Amino acid sequence: MRNFLSVLTAAGLLVLGSTAAGFSPVIAAETSLVEKGRYLVTAGGCVSCHTDYKKKGKPYAGGAPIPTPFGTFYPPNITPDKTHGIGAWSDADFVRAMREGKRPDGAHYFPAFPYTSYTKATEEDLKAMKAYLFSIAAVSEPSTPHDISFPFSWRFLQTGWKLLFFREGVFEADPAQSAEVNRGAYLANALGHCGECHTPRNMLGGLDYDQWMAGTPVGPEGEAIPNLTPDTKTGLTWSVPEIVEYLKSGQTPDFDYAGSLMAEVIEHNTGKLTDEDLTAIARYLKSLKPVAHAF
Repeated sequence: MRNFLSVLTAAGLLVLGSTAAGFSPVIAAETSLVEKGRYLVTAGGCVSCHTDYKKKGKPYAGGAPIPTPFGTFYPPNITPDKTHGIGAWSDADFVRAMREGKRPDGAHYFPAFPYTSYTKATEEDLKAMKAYLFSIAAVSEPSTPHDISFPFSWRFLQTGWKLLFFREGVFEADPAQSAEVNRGAYLANALGHCGECHTPRNMLGGLDYDQWMAGTPVGPEGEAIPNLTPDTKTGLTWSVPEIVEYLKSGQTPDFDYAGSLMAEVIEHNTGKLTDEDLTAIARYLKSLKPVAHAF
């Protein structure tokens, strides 16, 4: 059962409100920009990746290493420190990073930073997130440099990678689905970026969209990442209430509990979200095309 407890991993099922067409916002209109941003940042899992809990690091000041076949990536400091964080960024810089995968100086980010999912987020939501991040305490700690193998360390090669594998653009609602399912799709596929962990990749790290959410053999800590499609033999067969309960408390239908990375996600992210958002993401998962395990 433990192998299935990462069913929603560190980059997994996270949710947020939005004003994108085709579904209603779940954040009240009178909510301040910073408070809206707080919810979106919590929902987006930023603190989970950008905080090194094992070393008792400061929130958002830089995360634990992420090993990949191309090298080891270190989530950077995203506090508003102007030297070591993002404090010197404009709104346009922040939106460009999330939407296009580019630094303020124009250099490409590596896709270990899931801009490939964030590109689907609305500009309004992205600016709210920036407003919150700029309201937190600045931490004057340098980010750990990535340790990437040659030639993958050449950032200019990302131009070709993006041409092959990057699909830039804001989420578009599916008119054939309900507003709730569309909201769940936005939540899961934009800031939630579930597919970044739960979808197989090719040899160059591009997502296999034909196997969307079908699971991968190796996750962030070397473990298998499970199939989130409703395939009856290899997928997620839990009911909507069971998925919601897991995201809130970490408890599975057979009374086991989440561990490792998912325990952190529940504590810092999904456990703080509204039932409406958790239900939307669960209903979206139940609406996916069933796909047998890709590994």
